[in-house]
Amino acid sequence: MYIIPAIDLIDGKCVRLTKGDYSSKKEYNSDPLEVAKIFEDAGLTKLHLVDLDGAKERTVVNLNILEMIATRTKLEIDFGGGVQSDRDIERVFNAGANQITAGSVAVLNPEIFENWMETWGPEKIILGADVKSDKIAIGAWENESSYTWRDFIKEKLKVGIKYMVSTDIEKDGMLEGPSFTLYKQMREAFPALNIIASGGISVLQDLIKLEENGLYGAIVGKAYYENRISVEDLGLMNNRNVS
Repeated sequence: MYIIPAIDLIDGKCVRLTKGDYSSKKEYNSDPLEVAKIFEDAGLTKLHLVDLDGAKERTVVNLNILEMIATRTKLEIDFGGGVQSDRDIERVFNAGANQITAGSVAVLNPEIFENWMETWGPEKIILGADVKSDKIAIGAWENESSYTWRDFIKEKLKVGIKYMVSTDIEKDGMLEGPSFTLYKQMREAFPALNIIASGGISVLQDLIKLEENGLYGAIVGKAYYENRISVEDLGLMNNRNVS
């Protein structure tokens, strides 16, 4: 299982939200490149970079931060937030992202999403399936779609998705443990899908349990920033699992 640290950006700074609520913003570091280098130095190889400004504005905002991290580290970057158009996705890949996460656009503009899958291929596109009360949430989690997560994933499998990141929004930022039940249900329903867990991870044992449950990856954010899990432990677990 890949351990994937997260950097969430507002105004170019590293922040975390609770349950996606922008009013709960807490700033941790004004230099995201410094944080990315800490992850790289610990032996982590991937990075989940989220443009929270972009998610709200529905277009990419923090492109300069992506480009800076991509050119000054060797981290494989999955970029999400505000990627809503062909122009957005081209800018993001040109700036150095290895993959993008497509969530709201996959709900609101399925034709665009399908075109991206054909143009860029399933190795470059991660489906974002963020869940609130069994429904897919969109628009920086401010709105619920009419899709249940089962129907949404089933539909997107038809266009060839291989990777999916899913957050149980009620768990996000709460440091109370991830939604093991949700991920177990997803694994059972869609065993061929590479599922990345996100939200709620609070201690190293959470990661061990997710690994035992067959997850492809786990995104760690607040647990690191709040010193619940050390970056050294994240690096050791990642290298043990994927080397």
